[in-house]
Amino acid sequence: MEFEEYVSARGQELVRLGFTVSGDYQRAEDLAQIALMQAFRKWRKVRSADDPHHYVRRILVNEYLSMTRRRSFSEAPTADLDPRQTVPDHAAGIANSDGLWQALAKLSARERVVLVLRYYQDLDDQTIADVLGIKPSSVRATASRALAALRKTQDSHRVDERLK
Repeated sequence: MEFEEYVSARGQELVRLGFTVSGDYQRAEDLAQIALMQAFRKWRKVRSADDPHHYVRRILVNEYLSMTRRRSFSEAPTADLDPRQTVPDHAAGIANSDGLWQALAKLSARERVVLVLRYYQDLDDQTIADVLGIKPSSVRATASRALAALRKTQDSHRVDERLK
């Protein structure tokens, strides 16, 4: 498979993965672009891997986790955008209004990545462990903690709704 074919086949999937883990469409595009740039530099190695998409997905996830560890980002806006010139993303509006998305945003980056890879990407624990460079038991423990935190958030939301 040539690099251009890979980008055509999987590029949008990478952007969706980036959006699901970061919650920000612009950051998702940046993550996908960074992952593709790094994959392009090593394309011979990536192409010869058992699963090239797994390799690129791992690059994207590692870049996201690295971004969350940094205190500041290297990009700074040079000017404020005129809100009349931007087109709102309908899907982002739905995702941001969704209570589950808001609860996911409160999880740590690693917990969010584990849940996204497990439930949105439908990956097994071993594959998630390979992507994150951890043991499958750590994946299960992280998922368990994350789901417990989501349940707690959901329960507190129900109590808040009853009080209104």
